[in-house]
Amino acid sequence: MNYSETVEYLFSQLPMYQHIGKSAYKNNLDTTQALDRYSLQPHRRFKTIHVAGTNGKGSVSHMLASVLQEAGYKTGLYTSPHLKDYRERIRINGAMISEQFVVDYVNKFKSVFDELKPSFFEMSVALAFEYFAAEKVDIAVVEVGMGGRLDSTNIITPLVSVITNISFDHTQFLGDTLEKIAGEKAGIIKPNIPVVIGEADSGTRGVFIKRADEMSAPLHLASLVFSAENALGNTDEGSIFNIFKGGRLYFAGLKTDLKGIYQKKNIVTVLQTLEILQNLLKIDTNKIFSGLSKVQQNTGFKGRWQVLGKNPLIVCDTGHNEAGISEVVSQIRLQKFKQLHFVLGTVNDKDISKILHLLPKDAFYYFTKASIPRALNEKLLADRAVEFGLVGNSYSTVNEAYTAAKKNAENDDMIFIGGSTFVVAEVV
Repeated sequence: MNYSETVEYLFSQLPMYQHIGKSAYKNNLDTTQALDRYSLQPHRRFKTIHVAGTNGKGSVSHMLASVLQEAGYKTGLYTSPHLKDYRERIRINGAMISEQFVVDYVNKFKSVFDELKPSFFEMSVALAFEYFAAEKVDIAVVEVGMGGRLDSTNIITPLVSVITNISFDHTQFLGDTLEKIAGEKAGIIKPNIPVVIGEADSGTRGVFIKRADEMSAPLHLASLVFSAENALGNTDEGSIFNIFKGGRLYFAGLKTDLKGIYQKKNIVTVLQTLEILQNLLKIDTNKIFSGLSKVQQNTGFKGRWQVLGKNPLIVCDTGHNEAGISEVVSQIRLQKFKQLHFVLGTVNDKDISKILHLLPKDAFYYFTKASIPRALNEKLLADRAVEFGLVGNSYSTVNEAYTAAKKNAENDDMIFIGGSTFVVAEVV
């Protein structure tokens, strides 16, 4: 098989949560562990950092990878989902895995796949670990796909475990309370391995404290140690923060090229993690500054408050759950525009009422659906949206919705595209 045939095989033959939902989810790590044994446990051949959380884990993972890369380490990065190219999930120093490696890996293990019937995600994790080992990376930042306890990435023993925050998402798998969701994500906490919690309220904090105590894992609550304040707010180049530790100025004018006010929460998590890593690795302070200032350049990160155009201002963001959308709406309110045009699409297996009630009622909406089976029909979305005072038109494709928004928007308007990672993937 060539590369396009190989990718088609992966997408069509193996169940993938992003496309078919619940039937792709497994309640154990048996298949992942079996694949790992066939590959002679490649994940044991390089150091790792494990990153979980409801929101922010992508930003945190890319920030950490960028700093490590600037510090001179050959750095692997495993994330999900991808926006355009499957290979975005697996990178070394920002460069995507080669097409040939993907082809060779699938051809080599196809008989094993036929025997074990792994999910798309299990296969992708195994491929990433094989690639990182073959290329002899020094360290890899590994982002959890969903949850933590039963996630395919959870066979690693990292230098540090990171949990960014807890919010409602994937409740059909992870539980219908924040405490239950926290319990699943706390499953990445390993014996004697330090763990960083980015944000934790009074309810979820107890879950993490209990799990860390059971595992004898040193627990670090980042938000109780570090805080970030906007120094100059968001600029065209990114965000600049003053960082405080224990109430005292720690870093002045710390810049990241990632936009969005929510990044000040993520940067606190990153700094706490780096403080732990500085006891284990050589990471100079100047490398922290340079790494955070060049996240997109170093890692190819896309989709978080990404500006696609100006006059009118066009922005997309992959935030898709209650907490993520809340942050997005807060950011939109900081922008200056005459009329907001909102291109919106969601998936069909979530309680979208938790999202719709947050959205601005003074915007004009372009209801649409991404080109995946799991997308919610645009007319059904529009009908539900009316219940929340959201008005607009329906379009059967993202391109049609986006084109209509651009046609209708004036120079001093704003166009926002979001609601689903898969909607954003069709415009970036």
